[in-house]
Amino acid sequence: MIVSQYVYFALSSERVSAAEITARLGIEPDEIAVRGSRVVSPPRPASHHWKIACRTPGLTVDEQIDRIVDRLFDHAERIGELAAELDAIDGEPGASVLQVVRVFENPHGEEEDLTGPVEGLEKLPGQHQLLGWHIDARVLEFLRLTRAALDVDEYAYG
Repeated sequence: MIVSQYVYFALSSERVSAAEITARLGIEPDEIAVRGSRVVSPPRPASHHWKIACRTPGLTVDEQIDRIVDRLFDHAERIGELAAELDAIDGEPGASVLQVVRVFENPHGEEEDLTGPVEGLEKLPGQHQLLGWHIDARVLEFLRLTRAALDVDEYAYG
């Protein structure tokens, strides 16, 4: 099996731009999206996005999540306050999300490592080193403070 995956934390709004979110937080995003920049009607993307991402290959999902949480944890309360404001401005919840994206059988992903973790032990196919992940209490606290949903998307390539 071949796996590619990445994780990002995003603040989104139909009315508040990524530039304004950056100015309010004082944190430069890794990525942004501008509402309606690809298609005007209906607007695609449907909202502005401010993102902190981890696309580092070779890391498990929990390691990718930890990198994002490490960068943002000290700002979590302020992010949560802004997320609440964005929800109020847009008139619906959902401004804040921690997104996990995994694509199986992606030809640009990582091959399964069949070498055993301990000499003399055989690793069986189907035990891909990137499968399986967990979130700990610190990540749960980050999600609470930032008012973020955890969204996991998994796709099969092609």
